[in-house]
Amino acid sequence: MSRTAEQIAADRARYEEHQRKGLQNAPKALPGPSALPAPELAADAIIHRETIPGGWYWSTALKAGDSIRIDQTNGPSAVAMIAWSQNDHSERLCLPDTIKLQWTTGIAKGRVLFSDMGRVLVSVTEAASSAHDGLMGGSTVASNARYPGDTRNTRDNFILAAGKLGLDRRDIPSALSFFAPVRVDGDGRFFWREDLRQAGDYVELRAEMDLTIALSNCPHPLDPAPAYAPNPVNVTRFRVPVAADDLCRTATAEAVRGFENNALQLAGGH
Repeated sequence: MSRTAEQIAADRARYEEHQRKGLQNAPKALPGPSALPAPELAADAIIHRETIPGGWYWSTALKAGDSIRIDQTNGPSAVAMIAWSQNDHSERLCLPDTIKLQWTTGIAKGRVLFSDMGRVLVSVTEAASSAHDGLMGGSTVASNARYPGDTRNTRDNFILAAGKLGLDRRDIPSALSFFAPVRVDGDGRFFWREDLRQAGDYVELRAEMDLTIALSNCPHPLDPAPAYAPNPVNVTRFRVPVAADDLCRTATAEAVRGFENNALQLAGGH
């Protein structure tokens, strides 16, 4: 049964009131984008470097406290990511909760990525832009049909990555796409903002529990480029100390609660 305009307006008003209260609880404002170019990482902090060719994927285990930098030094290319708790693969990245709990679709420096159990999987410690998509997910066979020939897509890449972990299709969560400037217009339609892309863009992500992540380097479904030509993507795994007043752990009331849930898990709670 369809809802009336009055019911829709009442629901929106309730949502906006919850949002207002949630934003008022944020103890500090988030900073602007990270500076470009990306600073050099200390040699003794680097654990591993990987280059993901265009169209391919890569998966790896991360220990709590490990970070990765994903950079665009070879040119623009969208990178989709999914993640699972290494201790329990039924706990995984949950983009609906990530967006709902932080009252924004924006993935930016200071935000965190939540699991479907209310814990923090990943902190976004650096981000040179907000040109990231937490709504549409990655490419599929259908979205690649516009390209000639046989091209690889993110959905199939993640099926392969999951299979190597003993998982199947139902274990694949919604994907977060970095360097994909998707926005939503007033009518709820997705559109591409190429002007938000910038040369040398990068993000840095810190694992907040032992994780397995998978990354796929395929064109985003909305990318208007006519050719299938994703550039190689560099990924650097590194480890640096976490500050006592770490921004991601204190920026919002929701993040504080999420980290409290992480601590309960470590202490043997649930």
